[in-house]
Amino acid sequence: MNTLTAPSKPWPLRQPVVFLVLAAVVWLAIYKVLDPVSEALVAALPVDRNSHLGGALQFFLYDAPKVLMLLTGVVFVMGMVNSYFTPERTRALLAGRTEGVANVMAASLGIVTPFCSCSAVPLFIGFVQAGVPLGVTFSFLIAAPMVNEVALTLLFGMFGWKVAALYLGLGLTVAIVSGWIIGRLKMERYLEDWVRDMPKVSAAVEEGGLTLSDRIEAGFESVRDIVGKVWPYILAGIGIGAVIHGYVPEDFMASIMGKQAWWAVPLAVLVGVPMYTNAAGVIPIVQALLAKGAALGTVLAFMMSVIALSLPEMIILRKVLKLRLIATFAGIVAAGILLVGFVFNAVL
Repeated sequence: MNTLTAPSKPWPLRQPVVFLVLAAVVWLAIYKVLDPVSEALVAALPVDRNSHLGGALQFFLYDAPKVLMLLTGVVFVMGMVNSYFTPERTRALLAGRTEGVANVMAASLGIVTPFCSCSAVPLFIGFVQAGVPLGVTFSFLIAAPMVNEVALTLLFGMFGWKVAALYLGLGLTVAIVSGWIIGRLKMERYLEDWVRDMPKVSAAVEEGGLTLSDRIEAGFESVRDIVGKVWPYILAGIGIGAVIHGYVPEDFMASIMGKQAWWAVPLAVLVGVPMYTNAAGVIPIVQALLAKGAALGTVLAFMMSVIALSLPEMIILRKVLKLRLIATFAGIVAAGILLVGFVFNAVL
């Protein structure tokens, strides 16, 4: 007699520890050979390595797999970590906290939670229903896209821990202070009426109970979801960065984004706002700009405005916020980003 048997799990889910160790070893081995392989590929092409085209090609052939590998590895690990931070759990951690402390907690949670501007509306509604103060909600919504694990890991991989730590500190400061100011302004009346009038619900904490295999599966799902969506922006960003790296003269870039141009920081913020990309797409452009002599403060301001003040995010938030609150939010965050740019151009 035939009996039905449950389908066997894929090997990574049956031997999770062995899989994680082997995956880490293979990932590191491939990562180590990216530079010589890119140089060999350019050498095999009928182009002069020292020409503009040769430099641009080497930049693209090295950075494209490097960024995609960094992104895949980090998203996989953070997908496992994020299985502890569901929206319900996040709301429960923030609900009932006093302002100030809650702003710090909200901004810090933004680093380790997998929410971007696309999640703004459902998260905003959930936070309001859970009784999370408006300013605390904004601290989270600013930090989540701007100071996320993808941005920090790519910055670390490309520029080292000092620049990554600098960006972490600046981003958290902007998120915490901006959220606190919005909370002090008491602008709840500028929520859309249907959002303000929603009944409050308790923020229950979801119980865990997931195994290591379940968390590995969550990591795979994060890679499919996140990397599957952002890879075109990554390649586009690296392509732009390659063109800047290979063709834009250093003195030209220094003249429009250097320390001497007082208008460079405001211009960088204005240029960044209409752009629609994320940390993975903009960081290769940042790398090329810095290599061409752009000032660190100006480039950081550009990067922050792209990630935290994108026009598409403002359009999404219009569903739940009135125009005055959106304008206040954008103005306060932009002021913080401008301050970051000017201060670091002055002291570095």
